[in-house]
Formats: sequence, structure tokens, C-alpha cells
Amino acid sequence: MATASVLTVRLSLFICRLLLRFFTAYPRLTPNLKGAAITTICIDCRYIGPQPSGIGELVQGLIDHLPALAPDIHFRLLRNPLHRAPLSGADNVSEHDVRAGANSPSSMWFLPRLAPLDGCDLFHSPSNILPARIPCKSVTTIHDIMWLTNPDWCDGTPFPPIKRRFFAYGIERALKHSSHIACVSEATRSAIAEYAPQVKPRLSVTFSGVAERFSPAARDESVLARLGIENGKRFILVVGQFAPYKNHEGALKAFAEALGDDEETVLVLVQRRGPSAEPLEALARKLGIASQLRFTGPIDEADLIQLYSQAEILLHPSLCEGFGNPVAEAMACGCPVITSNISAMPEVTGTAARLIDPQVTQTIANALTELWHDKAERASLRGAGLARAKQLRWVDFAKANLAIYRAQLDLK
Repeated sequence: MATASVLTVRLSLFICRLLLRFFTAYPRLTPNLKGAAITTICIDCRYIGPQPSGIGELVQGLIDHLPALAPDIHFRLLRNPLHRAPLSGADNVSEHDVRAGANSPSSMWFLPRLAPLDGCDLFHSPSNILPARIPCKSVTTIHDIMWLTNPDWCDGTPFPPIKRRFFAYGIERALKHSSHIACVSEATRSAIAEYAPQVKPRLSVTFSGVAERFSPAARDESVLARLGIENGKRFILVVGQFAPYKNHEGALKAFAEALGDDEETVLVLVQRRGPSAEPLEALARKLGIASQLRFTGPIDEADLIQLYSQAEILLHPSLCEGFGNPVAEAMACGCPVITSNISAMPEVTGTAARLIDPQVTQTIANALTELWHDKAERASLRGAGLARAKQLRWVDFAKANLAIYRAQLDLK
């Protein structure tokens, strides 16, 4: 009898532990005070990690505001275990580490085995692709569809065919299977509608934003010297990953044409340095501007804000952008902007930037020359950019996404 009693106690404790784990992992099934099940929305936040990224910034802007906007909803956040700090301190949030990369093959095909998705009412993928076998309704944020329309623009690595097939498949999956698709700009919505007209009813624009952390900073000569900008030199800034669509070759050629004979002026590229920098370094030598070129390598956000704040001009002649974070960030820091007259750039800048044809080097060079020598226009663009950036609010982005969630789940 004693043995049976011990076994009964142990079995009861085991069942209690299981129930505790069950209700902790799946908060949707935890009743609220009125006895109704809590709606649970799962958001993939794994792009928030040690290295800054545009998608990570977008996800942070989303989760910074959603919990307060929707206290009636529980948000289950999938997190990158390399990100040590909590993603949110809100009471209606739980966080779960997922070791697989956000846009990795394992996430594409096996995410339901890697993450606690059971009990979710809706899953939000913020990074272009929709994993397979999601057991609930889904929203995918699509930034652009270059992997489908212009794959040669997307990748400068030695193995583009593998990545091309992977990302093209993931985006096609999202277009076909997502309950709804959130587009970060009207330009992206239009591109998707043209590529896949049958998707139009499932498209909405959730216009991206810029964080309040990006604001004008006082000049710090020690930081600038550390980044290779010595003796108070004036500089043009280019920011973006190494990818053909960023048109960094066009930026170098335009700089050489406009300011290549001014040794007191430098061109600063904030770009991942490594094998990818070699073609640009070779081009700089060919153009005779190697001594004026500065590659910063990876830098932290404070250094980036310092560069935005002190640059004479941000040059961003991209061939395509879903939104264009550097443009918005530069405006928020009071940096005059020259950017492309196509894709999302005019939508982001409004009338607060010089717009150019990114495929015509002479046009870029002319704009660079004119703005470089026109202090009054730079001051005008600086003021206009600051005003425009204040309109790009993450809270509005979060509200637009929340409206999609509620519509999909028939919530008020």
C-alpha cells in the first residue's frame, strides 16, 4: 500500500508538471477572468540579434507597440537565443528561444517542430518567406520581390543559384499560402500586384518607420577619426549591405566624377567588409579615388548615428528598395539625401530629398556636385528631412499590422 501511495504521489506530481509546462508553453489555452480563451499571435522575432538589420529594426518597432495597443491579445515571440535582453516587458507577452536561423532551411520546412506554434491563432513572419506547415492563419511581411523579378540584383556571394532558388521558393510560398500579405510600402504592393495579380485581395500596405533613437548628434571628432575621417574632413556617406541592387558601383563612379579631384573630401561606405569589398576597392583604384574611400566595416548604432549626423550628404542610388531604412534614418538625423526616383524611395522621402535616375551616372554626379556646393539647399533638405522623418512612426506601422490581425481573426 505504501508503495502504491508513493507511486500515486509521484504520478500526480508528474501530471502537474506536464500541465504547468502545457499552459506555460501555450498561453492561449489559459482562461482569462471571464473564462474565455485568450487569442494568441505568434511573431517571429529572430532577426533581432547581435548584428543590426533592417528587418530586425522593423520587428522591434512592431513589438515595442503591439502589446500596449492590444492588451486583449497574447503575443508569443520567437526569439534569437543570441539576443540576451528581453524583447518586451509587457504582461501579455511570452518569449521562446528558437535556435534555427529565421530564414534557414530548417525554419522553412520544420519550424512547427522547432517552435511552440500549437495553440496559436495567427503566425506572423516578418521576413519575406512563409515556413511550411504553419498550423494556423498567417501573415507574411514582404519587403520586396527582387528574388523573383531581378535575382541578379540580390546577391554578390559566390553561390547565388542556391540562395536564389531558396528565397524564390520561400517568397512564392508566402504569396500562395499566406492568409494575408503586409507590404512595407506602396511600391512593394504594386510590384506584387503586377507579378501575381491573383494576390491583390490579400495585400495591404503597412508603411515602415524610423526609431526615435535616430536623431541629430553633436560632432564627436574622436569617433570620426576612429572611422577614418580625420582632421575635420567633409564626407559623403553611403550605407547598405553588399548587394548589386544597392548600386555602390554607381555611387563610386558618381563620386569620382563629382568630387574625385578634391582630396579633402572622402566617401564613407558603411558596408560589411571582406571579400565583397574587393571589387569596389579595385574600382576605386581604377577611378583614382582609392585615397578618398573609407570602408568602416561593421559599426554600432551610435557610430552610425554620428555618421548620419555629420555627413554632408547621404548618397543612396539604389535600384530597388522595399522601403529604404538608410534614407529614413539619415533624414531623422538631419542629413540631406540624394536617392533614386524609382521604387519606394520617392514614397519614403516625399519632397525632402534630391531624386535622381540611379542608372545614369552623370545624373547622380550632377546632383552630387550641385548639392555639395549649395549650402542653402542642404539646409533646406535637412529641415525637410527632419520633418518627414517625424511622420514615419513605428506606432503607425504597429497599428496597421494589428488591423490585419484583427481582420483575419474577426476580432473587434
